Amino acid sequence: MLSNIRIVLVQTFHPGNIGATARAMKTMGLTNLVLVNPRQFPDDEATRLAAGATDALDNAQVVTQLDEAVSDCVQVVGASARLRSLPLPHFEEPDDMAQAVTQNAQHAPVALVFGRERSGLTNDEIRCCTHQVSIPANPDYGILNLSQAVQILAYEVHRAWRRRDDSHYVYQQPTQTTPPSREQFLHFQAHLGRLMQQSGFITQPHARTEEQLQALFTRAQPSRKELSLLRGLLSAFESHLPDR
Repeated sequence: MLSNIRIVLVQTFHPGNIGATARAMKTMGLTNLVLVNPRQFPDDEATRLAAGATDALDNAQVVTQLDEAVSDCVQVVGASARLRSLPLPHFEEPDDMAQAVTQNAQHAPVALVFGRERSGLTNDEIRCCTHQVSIPANPDYGILNLSQAVQILAYEVHRAWRRRDDSHYVYQQPTQTTPPSREQFLHFQAHLGRLMQQSGFITQPHARTEEQLQALFTRAQPSRKELSLLRGLLSAFESHLPDR
């Protein structure tokens, strides 16, 4: 579905902003970039600021008119900091826009359109859109760099997508947070119980004490690495106990 979401840049002046946009896109799983009459592209500065997202640049489509970039799209959202008098539906919050975009992108292409660095989109270009979206910002200083605006809207789109039941998105977790298996936890409990007996902490089987400690470590939810550390600690204590 993300491949149906198109980022369109209109008459970008600085090629570095194209590269930074490619980087912003790739971090959010977007790959479809269309450039409308860029001042300079390809360009080494674009490649440098893409920071490894050069596949988005290599596959970018260059057209001369905005109509060419969005003619097959079922929804075209123009990003604009200025409120227009044009009677287009307006998303005041990017997350509302993202919900609509991800819904439509399930079946057909959609586009997010960004204008020139200094002047944004013209009224004629806004007329090529079906919707407008603004990024709420400091009213005294709401100036966003082009790639920053792309990053914010791309993030909202990715956020809406990954929260869908059919996205199957898997959140990254450090390997050290992997929980232990049931077998590993049982070995730890047995080791702890043995040490409590050998150390004289309990002189006879005491189910209540062992149950309480079991509940304590279950609530703590140690990772495999942490459980291994505890096992090592028990072994160190065990090695200093007198033979019985």
